[in-house]
Amino acid sequence: MTRVAVVGAGAWGTVLADLLARKGDEVRLWAHEPEVVDSVNRTHENPLFLPGAAVAPTVRAVGEVREAVRDAEVVVSAVPSHVVGAVMARAAGGVSRGALVVSVSKGLDPERLTTLSCRLREVLGGPEIAVLSGPSFAAEVYAGQPTAVVAAAREHAVAQRVQRIFATPRLRVYSHTDVIGVELGGALKNVIALAAGILQGLGLGHNTRAALLTRGLAEITRLGMALGAEETTFAGLAGIGDLMLTAHGPLSRNLSLGIALGRGQRLEEVLAERRSVAEGVNTARAAVTLGARHGVELPIAEQVSAVLFGGLSPGAAVEALMQRGLKAEHAPR
Repeated sequence: MTRVAVVGAGAWGTVLADLLARKGDEVRLWAHEPEVVDSVNRTHENPLFLPGAAVAPTVRAVGEVREAVRDAEVVVSAVPSHVVGAVMARAAGGVSRGALVVSVSKGLDPERLTTLSCRLREVLGGPEIAVLSGPSFAAEVYAGQPTAVVAAAREHAVAQRVQRIFATPRLRVYSHTDVIGVELGGALKNVIALAAGILQGLGLGHNTRAALLTRGLAEITRLGMALGAEETTFAGLAGIGDLMLTAHGPLSRNLSLGIALGRGQRLEEVLAERRSVAEGVNTARAAVTLGARHGVELPIAEQVSAVLFGGLSPGAAVEALMQRGLKAEHAPR
Protein backbone atom coordinates (compact mmCIF):
# COMPACT_ATOMS: atom_id res chain seq x y z
CA MET A 1 0.00 0.00 0.00
CA THR A 2 1.35 3.41 -1.03
CA ARG A 3 0.44 6.64 0.77
CA VAL A 4 -0.75 9.04 -1.94
CA ALA A 5 -1.83 12.67 -1.79
CA VAL A 6 -3.82 14.06 -4.72
CA VAL A 7 -3.73 17.85 -4.65
CA GLY A 8 -6.69 19.11 -6.63
CA ALA A 9 -10.22 17.69 -6.74
CA GLY A 10 -11.24 18.62 -10.25
CA ALA A 11 -12.51 15.82 -12.46
CA TRP A 12 -9.04 14.44 -13.28
CA GLY A 13 -7.72 14.65 -9.73
CA THR A 14 -10.85 12.96 -8.40
CA VAL A 15 -10.69 10.18 -10.98
CA LEU A 16 -7.01 9.50 -10.22
CA ALA A 17 -7.71 9.48 -6.48
CA ASP A 18 -10.50 6.95 -7.09
CA LEU A 19 -8.31 4.84 -9.39
CA LEU A 20 -5.43 4.67 -6.91
CA ALA A 21 -7.71 3.95 -3.97
CA ARG A 22 -9.31 1.06 -5.84
CA LYS A 23 -5.81 -0.28 -6.51
CA GLY A 24 -5.35 -0.46 -2.75
CA ASP A 25 -3.41 2.74 -2.04
CA GLU A 26 -4.12 5.02 0.92
CA VAL A 27 -5.36 8.21 -0.73
CA ARG A 28 -5.94 11.70 0.64
CA LEU A 29 -7.60 14.19 -1.71
CA TRP A 30 -7.17 17.93 -1.21
CA ALA A 31 -10.07 20.09 -2.38
CA HIS A 32 -10.25 23.88 -2.40
CA GLU A 33 -14.04 23.82 -2.02
CA PRO A 34 -15.34 22.90 1.48
CA GLU A 35 -18.49 21.41 -0.04
CA VAL A 36 -16.38 18.97 -2.06
CA VAL A 37 -14.47 17.90 1.05
CA ASP A 38 -17.73 17.34 2.91
CA SER A 39 -19.43 15.48 0.07
CA VAL A 40 -16.51 13.15 -0.70
CA ASN A 41 -16.25 12.17 2.97
CA ARG A 42 -19.99 11.84 3.62
CA THR A 43 -21.54 10.60 0.37
CA HIS A 44 -18.41 9.58 -1.60
CA GLU A 45 -19.19 11.85 -4.53
CA ASN A 46 -17.72 15.03 -6.00
CA PRO A 47 -20.90 16.87 -7.03
CA LEU A 48 -19.10 19.88 -8.53
CA PHE A 49 -16.59 18.23 -10.84
CA LEU A 50 -17.60 14.56 -11.18
CA PRO A 51 -21.36 14.44 -10.46
CA GLY A 52 -23.06 11.07 -10.40
CA ALA A 53 -19.83 9.09 -10.02
CA ALA A 54 -19.19 7.14 -6.82
CA VAL A 55 -15.73 7.80 -5.39
CA ALA A 56 -14.00 4.92 -3.59
CA PRO A 57 -15.07 5.09 0.07
CA THR A 58 -11.46 4.83 1.25
CA VAL A 59 -10.57 8.22 -0.31
CA ARG A 60 -10.32 10.78 2.47
CA ALA A 61 -10.83 14.40 1.46
CA VAL A 62 -9.17 17.24 3.37
CA GLY A 63 -9.31 21.02 3.14
CA GLU A 64 -5.77 21.77 4.34
CA VAL A 65 -3.14 21.08 1.71
CA ARG A 66 -0.29 20.41 4.15
CA GLU A 67 -2.41 17.83 5.89
CA ALA A 68 -3.04 16.15 2.56
CA VAL A 69 0.64 15.81 1.62
CA ARG A 70 2.05 15.03 5.06
CA ASP A 71 3.97 11.70 5.01
CA ALA A 72 2.77 10.94 1.47
CA GLU A 73 5.12 8.80 -0.60
CA VAL A 74 3.54 10.05 -3.82
CA VAL A 75 2.11 13.56 -4.32
CA VAL A 76 -0.06 14.11 -7.39
CA SER A 77 -0.29 17.77 -8.46
CA ALA A 78 -3.67 18.12 -10.18
CA VAL A 79 -4.66 21.76 -9.71
CA PRO A 80 -5.14 24.14 -12.69
CA SER A 81 -1.88 25.37 -14.17
CA HIS A 82 -2.27 29.00 -13.09
CA VAL A 83 -2.39 28.06 -9.38
CA VAL A 84 0.19 25.25 -9.32
CA GLY A 85 2.88 27.54 -7.92
CA ALA A 86 0.71 29.09 -5.21
CA VAL A 87 -0.94 25.86 -4.05
CA MET A 88 2.19 23.74 -4.06
CA ALA A 89 4.15 26.48 -2.29
CA ARG A 90 1.60 26.16 0.54
CA ALA A 91 2.09 22.40 0.46
CA ALA A 92 5.89 22.57 0.35
CA GLY A 93 6.45 22.43 4.10
CA GLY A 94 4.58 19.14 4.33
CA VAL A 95 6.07 17.33 1.33
CA SER A 96 8.72 14.79 2.31
CA ARG A 97 12.07 15.15 0.55
CA GLY A 98 11.85 11.50 -0.47
CA ALA A 99 8.38 11.87 -2.01
CA LEU A 100 7.73 11.36 -5.70
CA VAL A 101 5.76 14.30 -7.14
CA VAL A 102 3.71 13.63 -10.28
CA SER A 103 2.31 16.57 -12.26
CA VAL A 104 -0.91 15.70 -14.11
CA SER A 105 -2.06 19.24 -15.00
CA LYS A 106 -1.75 20.44 -18.61
CA GLY A 107 -0.60 23.99 -19.08
CA LEU A 108 2.23 26.46 -18.55
CA ASP A 109 2.99 28.69 -15.60
CA PRO A 110 1.51 31.98 -16.83
CA GLU A 111 3.90 34.22 -14.90
CA ARG A 112 7.24 32.47 -15.35
CA LEU A 113 6.39 30.92 -18.76
CA THR A 114 7.83 27.60 -17.64
CA THR A 115 6.49 24.08 -17.68
CA LEU A 116 4.72 22.95 -14.53
CA SER A 117 7.45 20.48 -13.59
CA CYS A 118 9.93 23.41 -13.58
CA ARG A 119 7.58 25.39 -11.36
CA LEU A 120 7.24 22.44 -9.01
CA ARG A 121 11.02 22.16 -8.74
CA GLU A 122 11.19 25.84 -7.81
CA VAL A 123 8.69 25.60 -4.98
CA LEU A 124 9.42 22.07 -3.71
CA GLY A 125 13.17 21.73 -4.11
CA GLY A 126 14.28 18.18 -3.48
CA PRO A 127 11.60 15.64 -4.46
CA GLU A 128 11.70 13.68 -7.71
CA ILE A 129 9.37 15.27 -10.28
CA ALA A 130 7.55 13.32 -13.00
CA VAL A 131 4.64 14.06 -15.32
CA LEU A 132 1.66 12.05 -16.52
CA SER A 133 -0.01 13.15 -19.75
CA GLY A 134 -1.73 11.93 -22.89
CA PRO A 135 -5.21 11.57 -24.39
CA SER A 136 -7.39 10.97 -21.36
CA PHE A 137 -10.84 12.37 -20.68
CA ALA A 138 -11.43 11.90 -16.95
CA ALA A 139 -14.98 10.58 -17.35
CA GLU A 140 -13.86 7.86 -19.78
CA VAL A 141 -11.00 6.75 -17.52
CA TYR A 142 -13.48 6.58 -14.62
CA ALA A 143 -15.79 4.46 -16.78
CA GLY A 144 -12.98 1.99 -17.41
CA GLN A 145 -12.67 2.68 -21.12
CA PRO A 146 -9.28 1.54 -22.46
CA THR A 147 -6.90 4.51 -22.36
CA ALA A 148 -3.17 4.99 -22.97
CA VAL A 149 -1.05 7.76 -21.43
CA VAL A 150 2.64 8.61 -20.93
CA ALA A 151 4.67 8.89 -17.73
CA ALA A 152 7.83 10.96 -18.16
CA ALA A 153 10.77 11.69 -15.89
CA ARG A 154 14.41 12.61 -16.39
CA GLU A 155 15.47 9.21 -15.09
CA HIS A 156 13.87 6.26 -16.85
CA ALA A 157 13.62 4.33 -13.57
CA VAL A 158 11.47 7.12 -12.13
CA ALA A 159 9.21 7.09 -15.19
CA GLN A 160 8.87 3.32 -14.80
CA ARG A 161 7.88 3.78 -11.15
CA VAL A 162 5.11 6.19 -12.18
CA GLN A 163 4.11 3.68 -14.85
CA ARG A 164 3.62 0.99 -12.20
CA ILE A 165 1.78 3.31 -9.81
CA PHE A 166 -0.93 4.34 -12.28
CA ALA A 167 -1.24 1.35 -14.62
CA THR A 168 -4.41 -0.74 -14.46
CA PRO A 169 -5.88 -3.32 -16.85
CA ARG A 170 -7.77 -0.40 -18.46
CA LEU A 171 -5.15 2.36 -18.19
CA ARG A 172 -2.01 1.55 -20.14
CA VAL A 173 0.95 3.73 -19.19
CA TYR A 174 4.03 4.13 -21.40
CA SER A 175 7.33 5.49 -20.06
CA HIS A 176 9.37 8.36 -21.50
CA THR A 177 12.33 10.56 -20.57
CA ASP A 178 11.43 13.65 -22.66
CA VAL A 179 9.73 15.53 -19.83
CA ILE A 180 9.57 18.90 -21.57
CA GLY A 181 8.19 17.38 -24.78
CA VAL A 182 5.46 15.48 -22.96
CA GLU A 183 4.49 18.59 -20.98
CA LEU A 184 4.52 20.93 -23.97
CA GLY A 185 2.43 18.52 -26.03
CA GLY A 186 -0.18 18.43 -23.28
CA ALA A 187 -0.19 22.21 -22.86
CA LEU A 188 -0.03 23.47 -26.43
CA LYS A 189 -2.62 21.11 -27.88
CA ASN A 190 -5.24 23.02 -25.88
CA VAL A 191 -4.54 26.14 -27.96
CA ILE A 192 -4.99 24.24 -31.22
CA ALA A 193 -8.16 22.61 -29.85
CA LEU A 194 -9.54 26.07 -29.12
CA ALA A 195 -8.84 27.00 -32.74
CA ALA A 196 -10.55 23.79 -33.92
CA GLY A 197 -13.62 24.74 -31.89
CA ILE A 198 -13.65 28.21 -33.42
CA LEU A 199 -13.70 26.65 -36.89
CA GLN A 200 -16.56 24.39 -35.89
CA GLY A 201 -18.45 27.32 -34.41
CA LEU A 202 -18.01 29.19 -37.69
CA GLY A 203 -19.53 26.25 -39.56
CA LEU A 204 -16.35 25.44 -41.49
CA GLY A 205 -15.77 21.93 -42.76
CA HIS A 206 -13.33 19.06 -42.67
CA ASN A 207 -10.80 20.51 -45.14
CA THR A 208 -10.28 23.50 -42.88
CA ARG A 209 -10.01 21.48 -39.69
CA ALA A 210 -7.57 18.99 -41.24
CA ALA A 211 -5.32 21.87 -42.33
CA LEU A 212 -5.54 23.49 -38.91
CA LEU A 213 -4.66 20.35 -36.97
CA THR A 214 -1.78 19.44 -39.27
CA ARG A 215 -0.25 22.91 -39.14
CA GLY A 216 -1.05 23.12 -35.45
CA LEU A 217 0.99 20.02 -34.76
CA ALA A 218 3.85 21.52 -36.79
CA GLU A 219 3.60 24.66 -34.64
CA ILE A 220 3.68 22.65 -31.40
CA THR A 221 6.67 20.68 -32.64
CA ARG A 222 8.63 23.79 -33.68
CA LEU A 223 8.24 25.43 -30.29
CA GLY A 224 8.91 22.18 -28.47
CA MET A 225 12.18 21.58 -30.30
CA ALA A 226 13.27 25.17 -29.70
CA LEU A 227 12.81 24.52 -25.97
CA GLY A 228 14.80 21.27 -26.06
CA ALA A 229 12.14 18.61 -26.67
CA GLU A 230 12.55 15.59 -28.95
CA GLU A 231 10.72 15.78 -32.29
CA THR A 232 9.44 12.19 -32.04
CA THR A 233 7.58 12.94 -28.80
CA PHE A 234 5.03 14.99 -30.72
CA ALA A 235 4.24 12.01 -32.97
CA GLY A 236 3.19 10.02 -29.88
CA LEU A 237 0.45 9.95 -27.27
CA ALA A 238 1.44 13.23 -25.61
CA GLY A 239 1.54 15.01 -28.98
CA ILE A 240 -0.73 13.98 -31.82
CA GLY A 241 -2.70 11.60 -29.58
CA ASP A 242 -3.72 14.27 -27.10
CA LEU A 243 -4.28 16.79 -29.89
CA MET A 244 -6.70 14.50 -31.74
CA LEU A 245 -8.68 13.82 -28.58
CA THR A 246 -8.92 17.43 -27.47
CA ALA A 247 -9.69 18.82 -30.92
CA HIS A 248 -12.42 16.27 -31.70
CA GLY A 249 -13.83 14.91 -28.45
CA PRO A 250 -17.20 16.27 -27.28
CA LEU A 251 -15.96 16.24 -23.66
CA SER A 252 -13.19 18.73 -24.50
CA ARG A 253 -13.53 21.98 -22.56
CA ASN A 254 -11.20 23.79 -24.96
CA LEU A 255 -13.10 22.60 -28.02
CA SER A 256 -16.44 23.66 -26.57
CA LEU A 257 -15.07 27.05 -25.60
CA GLY A 258 -13.80 27.55 -29.14
CA ILE A 259 -17.19 26.57 -30.56
CA ALA A 260 -18.88 29.19 -28.39
CA LEU A 261 -16.41 31.85 -29.54
CA GLY A 262 -16.91 30.88 -33.18
CA ARG A 263 -20.66 31.32 -32.71
CA GLY A 264 -20.17 34.88 -31.50
CA GLN A 265 -20.08 34.61 -27.71
CA ARG A 266 -17.58 36.73 -25.83
CA LEU A 267 -14.87 35.03 -23.77
CA GLU A 268 -16.10 36.59 -20.52
CA GLU A 269 -19.62 35.29 -21.12
CA VAL A 270 -18.44 31.74 -21.76
CA LEU A 271 -16.10 31.63 -18.76
CA ALA A 272 -18.81 33.02 -16.47
CA GLU A 273 -20.97 29.99 -17.29
CA ARG A 274 -18.28 27.46 -16.34
CA ARG A 275 -16.72 26.16 -13.16
CA SER A 276 -14.05 24.03 -14.84
CA VAL A 277 -10.95 25.55 -16.45
CA ALA A 278 -10.16 25.60 -20.19
CA GLU A 279 -6.37 25.60 -19.99
CA GLY A 280 -5.92 26.80 -23.57
CA VAL A 281 -6.95 30.36 -22.65
CA ASN A 282 -3.89 31.11 -20.50
CA THR A 283 -1.64 28.87 -22.58
CA ALA A 284 -2.37 30.78 -25.80
CA ARG A 285 -0.93 33.99 -24.40
CA ALA A 286 2.04 32.19 -22.81
CA ALA A 287 2.81 30.31 -26.03
CA VAL A 288 2.87 33.51 -28.10
CA THR A 289 5.30 35.12 -25.65
CA LEU A 290 7.52 32.03 -25.66
CA GLY A 291 7.49 31.90 -29.44
CA ALA A 292 8.58 35.53 -29.68
CA ARG A 293 11.29 34.96 -27.09
CA HIS A 294 12.74 32.00 -29.02
CA GLY A 295 12.17 33.28 -32.54
CA VAL A 296 9.57 30.62 -33.38
CA GLU A 297 6.61 31.39 -35.64
CA LEU A 298 3.29 30.42 -34.06
CA PRO A 299 0.67 31.87 -36.41
CA ILE A 300 -2.25 29.80 -35.10
CA ALA A 301 -1.49 30.56 -31.45
CA GLU A 302 -1.10 34.23 -32.33
CA GLN A 303 -4.54 34.36 -33.97
CA VAL A 304 -6.17 32.45 -31.11
CA SER A 305 -4.63 34.88 -28.63
CA ALA A 306 -5.86 37.82 -30.72
CA VAL A 307 -9.41 36.43 -30.66
CA LEU A 308 -9.24 35.78 -26.91
CA PHE A 309 -7.60 39.00 -25.78
CA GLY A 310 -7.34 41.40 -28.71
CA GLY A 311 -10.91 41.73 -29.89
CA LEU A 312 -10.25 40.09 -33.27
CA SER A 313 -13.28 38.36 -34.78
CA PRO A 314 -12.95 34.59 -35.41
CA GLY A 315 -13.65 35.09 -39.12
CA ALA A 316 -10.90 37.69 -39.41
CA ALA A 317 -8.48 35.33 -37.67
CA VAL A 318 -9.15 32.63 -40.28
CA GLU A 319 -8.64 35.13 -43.10
CA ALA A 320 -5.36 36.30 -41.56
CA LEU A 321 -4.05 32.73 -41.52
CA MET A 322 -5.12 32.09 -45.11
CA GLN A 323 -3.55 35.32 -46.41
CA ARG A 324 -0.10 34.68 -44.99
CA GLY A 325 2.80 34.57 -47.45
CA LEU A 326 3.26 31.30 -49.35
CA LYS A 327 5.84 28.94 -47.86
CA ALA A 328 7.34 25.49 -48.23
CA GLU A 329 5.65 22.93 -45.97
CA HIS A 330 9.08 21.87 -44.73
CA ALA A 331 12.26 23.91 -44.99
CA PRO A 332 14.32 22.71 -47.98
CA ARG A 333 17.30 20.59 -46.99
